[in-house]
Amino acid sequence: MAGRTERLDKIVSMSGYGSRKDVKKIIKRGEVTVNGRIVTDTGAPVDPTVDLICVFGEQLVFKEFVYIMMNKPKGVISSTRDLRETTVIDLLEGEYSHRKLFPVGRLDKDAEGLLLITDDGQLAHRLLTPRKKVEKVYYIEVKGCLGEEDVKAFREGIFLGNYRALPAKLEILDSGEVSSALVTVYEGKFHQIKRMVKARGKEVIYLKRLSMGPLKLDESLNPGEWRELTDEEVNMLKSIESDS
Repeated sequence: MAGRTERLDKIVSMSGYGSRKDVKKIIKRGEVTVNGRIVTDTGAPVDPTVDLICVFGEQLVFKEFVYIMMNKPKGVISSTRDLRETTVIDLLEGEYSHRKLFPVGRLDKDAEGLLLITDDGQLAHRLLTPRKKVEKVYYIEVKGCLGEEDVKAFREGIFLGNYRALPAKLEILDSGEVSSALVTVYEGKFHQIKRMVKARGKEVIYLKRLSMGPLKLDESLNPGEWRELTDEEVNMLKSIESDS
């Protein structure tokens, strides 16, 4: 959107001043100025990267996209809305209701850890496509003894019935009746890690995503807590997006 004109009511609504219907009323009342002049035409073309837009006398701070890091807790689904279940969008408590946010990829209901929430569809696609080979690192605990044969199987790619998972990395941290490990994958198929471990005759009993590409979970975030990404974190993700 940067460098392109958009309707004034759309820009004001995206900046958190209410629904498009609410914003139209605000504009028609003369509460919005563009470059120092009152504008009452709700469809007036503006460029928020160039024009000085003020609402109720305060300068509008426009963000083309929003990027949120959440430490997803167990019991919450990675969806935008659900009639029965609590979603990750529900945890934002309506603070970004003026944006069409969605989670990038999924984490199982009983999993926790890093989840990126945004309205930047292009970046989401780049992060998720296997062609980009963006690493997703998970900490897992497994019922069963992990060994070198499992490491080899992950490295070669495990057949999961209807497809063969891409080669993945299994780093065993502790092996015993309950084992722990780090798993690095480059795709995000449904229940992929659980299915890979199950194919080896074991069961995942705990799963937590630690990172996605250069973005690492902020361990100061308790489960269910979230924050917007820093400019540095956004730029790191954008560097992935611009790779050929």
